[in-house]
Amino acid sequence: MTAKKGTQANQSIIDGFAVLQALAMSEDPIGSRELARRLGMETTRVNRLLKTLAYMGITQQTPNRKYVPGPGMHVLATQSLYASRLLRSAIAPLEKLAFFGHTVALGVLWQDSVSFLYHRRPGMASAEAIGRIGLRPATTSGIGMALLSCEEDEYLEQLFDAREVPGFDDGLPALKQALAEIKESGFARIQVQSDLPEAPDKPTHTIAVPVGLDTKAAVAISGWIPESASLDIADALKTTTEEIRGSLQQAKPA
Repeated sequence: MTAKKGTQANQSIIDGFAVLQALAMSEDPIGSRELARRLGMETTRVNRLLKTLAYMGITQQTPNRKYVPGPGMHVLATQSLYASRLLRSAIAPLEKLAFFGHTVALGVLWQDSVSFLYHRRPGMASAEAIGRIGLRPATTSGIGMALLSCEEDEYLEQLFDAREVPGFDDGLPALKQALAEIKESGFARIQVQSDLPEAPDKPTHTIAVPVGLDTKAAVAISGWIPESASLDIADALKTTTEEIRGSLQQAKPA
């Protein structure tokens, strides 16, 4: 967890969110000892945080005393989507991008990761596309790279200080160079792993454009995209972001 300089971070809140996020990402019920091992925290502290979250209804225990998300977590998820209005404003514009016959996505940047609010493969219903994929490293994602290109160098240095940068063997300098090129062009185009289970080795690129309005969100199209088609797809994505911004601005109270 990286805090910007000048902030007074509350470690208890940071640890509570770390526990909550790790629990949300676990595919199976998980005990406090295993969760502590994954997070590198003391078991007693994790156990105390889990019990507090369970008291609030955000987590709950199974009969074998492991933890799973509770109803409070679903309430928080629903309230956050309602409050941001981002997903509701984006679905209709995103559906128009199905014309290209590729995967269409909307994701948000958080720290060094991307969370996909919408990730729709060709032929998939919009309802199936919501919340379908978990966190991905931002530096291996077109959406992540598009959004990181909007950040200041100081933030990138804090985020990746003395750490490996996924997808960049030469570390932070190589990442900064790639982000500078994205910023100049106005969109990201990066090679990614294929999302299609029937063709896992198919050459795949993602083109992504930030939404703007301080949403920390970007829209993307991913698939077999020849270089010659990049500008047309980027233009379509920019039109989509304009529609999303317009919808968000209309939704603001007067």
